[in-house]
Amino acid sequence: ETNTLPFHPFEMQQGDILRMEKEHQVLKEQLKEAQEKHEQLQSRSSEEISAVNELLKKSVEETEVSKNELNWFHQDLEMKVKKWQQEKKENQENLKALRNTAKKHTDTNDRYLKAIDEKEKQYNVYLNTYLETSNKFANEKVKLEELIKKSQDDCQECVKRAVKAEISILQNWKEVEAYKLNGRAAKAEANLKMLKSLGSSASAPPKLKSQIDSWEKYISDVKKQLEKVETEYEEKIEMVKNDVRNCLTKVEIVDLPSP
Repeated sequence: ETNTLPFHPFEMQQGDILRMEKEHQVLKEQLKEAQEKHEQLQSRSSEEISAVNELLKKSVEETEVSKNELNWFHQDLEMKVKKWQQEKKENQENLKALRNTAKKHTDTNDRYLKAIDEKEKQYNVYLNTYLETSNKFANEKVKLEELIKKSQDDCQECVKRAVKAEISILQNWKEVEAYKLNGRAAKAEANLKMLKSLGSSASAPPKLKSQIDSWEKYISDVKKQLEKVETEYEEKIEMVKNDVRNCLTKVEIVDLPSP
């Protein structure tokens, strides 16, 4: 209001506008002097420019020739650079792959070395255990061999006794069955003898002959059964003597009904 405060935003402090106007006037005077000097220099330089243009024209022609040669050189250089970059890229990729492979091999080698150390420690432990166990088993083996020999002797003795027992059992079965069949045959022969004595009399009944035939057939069947039983039991006894197993079974007897 009294022009005593800075006029923002054009003044930072009082009097900045006046100072800027004075500086502007000085710059205008300096610009005028510079324009005059420029006109003088331009007049002198026009002649020099014409001479330089001649030289420039000649240089341009020479440069054009050199430019062509340079283009050829650039093309050749670009091809070589591209080839070199391609080879560099391939070499870098190969180097990277080789480094990865080397790292993998190194890691694998470290793992194998560590595993080998652990396996070697385990092997030493197992070896010591094996040696101790082997010595223990060797001693036990000697004892077991002695026991096996003794057991084999006992087993052979038991086998002999078992064979004798089986033969004795089969012999007893054969004698029992033979006793039974011989008893039946003896009774049948007594009956047959009685029937034959009755058949010699004149008052013998007509059916007596058929009864005599029946008893004779019965006696024949009993004797065949007896022969079969004795034969089969003897075969079983021979099989037991020849070390055949599972022979201790009774011979099947056919129940023959008497007439």
